[in-house]
Order: sequence, then structure tokens, then C-alpha cells
Amino acid sequence: MTNFIPIFPLSLVVYPGEDLNLHIFEPRYKQLIRECKDQGKPFGIPAVVKNKVKELGTLMDIVEIVKVEDNGEMDIKTKGIKVFRILETIQAVPEKLYSGAIVNYPDTDDKGNRELMQKVVAGIRQLHVLLHVNKSFPKPDEFLNSYDVAHHVGFSPEEEYELLGLPMELQRQEYIRRHLSKVIPVVMEMESLKEKIKLNGHFKNLTGFQFDI
Repeated sequence: MTNFIPIFPLSLVVYPGEDLNLHIFEPRYKQLIRECKDQGKPFGIPAVVKNKVKELGTLMDIVEIVKVEDNGEMDIKTKGIKVFRILETIQAVPEKLYSGAIVNYPDTDDKGNRELMQKVVAGIRQLHVLLHVNKSFPKPDEFLNSYDVAHHVGFSPEEEYELLGLPMELQRQEYIRRHLSKVIPVVMEMESLKEKIKLNGHFKNLTGFQFDI
């Protein structure tokens, strides 16, 4: 299936199911949001990584226009629907300020492995404890998927985009697991180093070595 969608490129990666709040202030995107809301149509957020619009993005539904200011700027709530791939970018849409794209929707599998997902969630919680970070997930643990936790593991923008391109939930779970297996030992070593540095210069209560006589 291919179709035309208006696009709103942003320097972030949005995942299906993600809630995203936006402040709209540019004239072209004020027009885009007004028209999509009036017509009940979604729009696309292609990921922008290293100042380059990538071919993958996420289709977004406008959940609510929370506030409209006198100058037309607005605060809106949106939600990710599904991943799209840009086949052709249309920079100048007739009679519109915004750009658009012809897209299709890659097949994705969301089954995954529940046991692996539990290990992933446990690893993320361990990472957060080590980093002294307190973050909550959008769902109970038993309902979480890879998209729900991908922003919680410290991915770079490139890694977040790479995850977006993985069509199978099992692949995405394994991608996060491998990341955690590399990051957690590094963070643990940093914590150990911090403790050693704190001890430096302090009086130490040590037992002397006993020579055998």
C-alpha cells in the first residue's frame, strides 16, 4: 500500500505507540496541523539524523489540540501509529506551505519473546539504578514492547533510527539486549572508579599483612 502524506521532519526518532507533545509555531506546520485535524488525517514525522532527512519515519495521529494562541501557534498531543518508508519526497505541494511524501508501510511483526522482553526490562531497571535515574514506563511491565522502552536505554540518534528500521519485534528486543550487555558493565566499572576516587586521601582502616615467621 502506498499513499501521500504531509510530512513534518524532526530531529528525533518517534516510535509507534509513542505519545509526543509538540509546540507548533512555523506557518507551514500550523497549516499542516489545521488541515490534518479538520480532515481527520494523520501526518508523518520522518527522522532527521545528522541533519539529513531519513527514509523511515512514523505516521502520527493528532490526539488533541490543547491550546491555540492568538498568533496561531498551538500545543498539540500526538501519538505514533506505524512506521513508513519514503519512496518520493514532494518538497513543493501545490497550494500548500508544507512538504509531503509518497510512502509505503513496511510489514512488521510485533510478537517478540515475552521472556526476552522481561530480561530487557530488568536490564533497563538495573541501568537506571546504576545511573541514579528514576523513570517510569508507559505501561505495566507485562505489556511493554521494544518501542515502549527504546528511549530509556541511552541510544544515540543513529541507534534509535537503526531500531526503527528493524521489522521484527524479536530483532528489536535482541538489539536492546545487546546494547544493555555492553553498557551496563561500563557503567558498573565507572561506579567502581568513582568509589575508588572518593576513598583517595581518606584515612583507611586496613589490616596489616602478616608475614609467616
